[in-house]
Amino acid sequence: MAKTTKVSATNEASGLIVHISGLLPSLSPAEQRVARLVVADPADAARRTITDLATAAETSEATVIRFCRSVGMEGYPQLRIRLAAEAARRVEPPDARVVGGDIPPGADLAQIIATIAFNDARAVEETAEQLDPAVCEQVVDAINGAGRVDIYGAAASGFVASDFQQKLHRIGRTAFAWPDVHLALTSAALLGKGDVAIGISHSGTTSDVVEVLQQARARGATTVGLTNFPRSPITEVADFVLTTAARETTYRSGAMASRLAQLTVVDCLFVGVAARNRSKARRALEVTAEAVQTHRVGTTRRSR
Repeated sequence: MAKTTKVSATNEASGLIVHISGLLPSLSPAEQRVARLVVADPADAARRTITDLATAAETSEATVIRFCRSVGMEGYPQLRIRLAAEAARRVEPPDARVVGGDIPPGADLAQIIATIAFNDARAVEETAEQLDPAVCEQVVDAINGAGRVDIYGAAASGFVASDFQQKLHRIGRTAFAWPDVHLALTSAALLGKGDVAIGISHSGTTSDVVEVLQQARARGATTVGLTNFPRSPITEVADFVLTTAARETTYRSGAMASRLAQLTVVDCLFVGVAARNRSKARRALEVTAEAVQTHRVGTTRRSR
């Protein structure tokens, strides 16, 4: 029997721009042009008539209406209202030189630092805002009751997978991270009912991770996908989908922009699992910290 994928519900308070950014790759090329205008300047888009927006996007009014429906709006009037509200709630960068989140040619290091700091903070905040606590709760339940947890990710997402594995291992959970696709596939083939497989992919299109989750799901394991795009291929093989809200700019490809957002989700899940087993988790953290204490300069092992 096919499993039903449970995805984080769109939270209106989390911001329409985050929602549209996540859906952008799944839109048609013409709708993407509309989306980019809307994401770049919500206030300007909200002031435009449907004809103005269509002209600016080099498309038709019918395409703008299709875009509205693709992102969950009944029509253009509702989109304009939501965009106006979004523009009103947007937090401006503390540094006036940080414009649009990108780093312009000739930027000095102070401007680079300010821009990166602002965008990193925004990625974490917007990821937290749009996370669905109910779906997170179900994922925590699954991990907490799992016989084993296998975590998969490639490249930068592989580092996040390794971080999550180490965190779970430190509180006594049986967890493994598999960065190599051949090892990942063999591990997934041995999973079964009661196990959890977690795939991490910013784009949601990394074939290695998608294939592994598909294998794990076929074996009866509960599958979790962590991605920035809720309509990407990884969501088709995941029982539960959690999304990040990282935006890309010239120098901030997926390897940069997604990392902190993914770690935010991972930390939420980790603390959720630890909170279910507070005494055991605290003791495990104390024991593991003590085990490596003598490997820190200027410290000695505490006597019991």
